Formats: sequence, C-alpha cells, structure tokens
Amino acid sequence: MSRIGKHPVEVPSGVTVTINGQDVVAKGKNGELTFTVMDEVVVSEEEGKVVVAPKNETRRARQMWATARTRINNLVIGVNEGFSKSLEITGVGYRAAVKGSNLELQLGFSHDVIVPIPSDLQIACPSQTEITISGADKQKVGQIAAEIRAFRPPEPYKGKGVRYKGEYILRKEGKKK
Repeated sequence: MSRIGKHPVEVPSGVTVTINGQDVVAKGKNGELTFTVMDEVVVSEEEGKVVVAPKNETRRARQMWATARTRINNLVIGVNEGFSKSLEITGVGYRAAVKGSNLELQLGFSHDVIVPIPSDLQIACPSQTEITISGADKQKVGQIAAEIRAFRPPEPYKGKGVRYKGEYILRKEGKKK
C-alpha cells in the first residue's frame, strides 16, 4: 500500500476543487490550475478532501496512485499559497536585473543573457545577486529556476556561477606546483 497515496488531500477554505472525469481543476486566490489524472487511478471528493485510489492492483496503478495524489496536492497548495525558488549569483561582475518583461543576466559572457518571464510567474531581484521566482505551478517555477541555473552552473574551484539558495558546492583544490 502506498504511504503517500493513502492520505487524502486536504482542501483549505478559499480553494475549490472540481472533478470532471479524469480532470481535476483547483481554483484559489492565485488562479486556476488543471491536472489530468492517469487512467490507472480514480479520484473522488468526500467531506472537503480529495481521495485518490488505484483502479486495480497492478504495479503501474500503485506507482501512479502516489504520483497523482502528490500532483493534486501541489495544485491545491499552488492556488492557495504558491511556490517560490531563490537563486544566488556568485562571481565578480555577475548580476541580474528585471527589465520590463525580461530577466537580464550578466554572467561573464561577451553578451547579456535575456530570459523572457512567463506571464503566470513572477521574477524579482531583491539585490543584484539574488533572484526570486514565484508562481502557482510548482513544475514551472522549478523549470525556470533550472533553466536560469543552467546558463552558468556553479563551478567547483572558485564557486562562481548561479546556484540555488542554500545549495552546497563541493569545492576542489587547484593545481599545486
């Protein structure tokens, strides 16, 4: 039995969840998100909670049981509170700034890296070396953060680059004479 899937998803006040066949729609103060549940699981709503159960006892159904429950939980949390990721920029001359609907990064290349900001996400730069990405969809927030980090991942010798806030970089020793 799935340890994650067996727990029902609590729906807080201010969030409405509707189930239309295999589609789950969550509406809240941060907007509306939709998720189409896999065919191997059944979703139902009882007493303000969303319950996910496998249709049969196949291995795939048990795998999708916990996955569907987690995705529905992320929808509910996203439309209620939202998700955010923070990035830190380390390096001399490395900086970031939001200009209009674009994030402009200076990461030691001969050109500036310009990242368009999706309409459903908010990107802020509290300082030149910090980037905060927030939005309702956990997958999109993480994807944009990973794409920004991929432009200049942290290197192990000096630690220069873009890293997640709190990420530890295993440092290496340089050449010796």
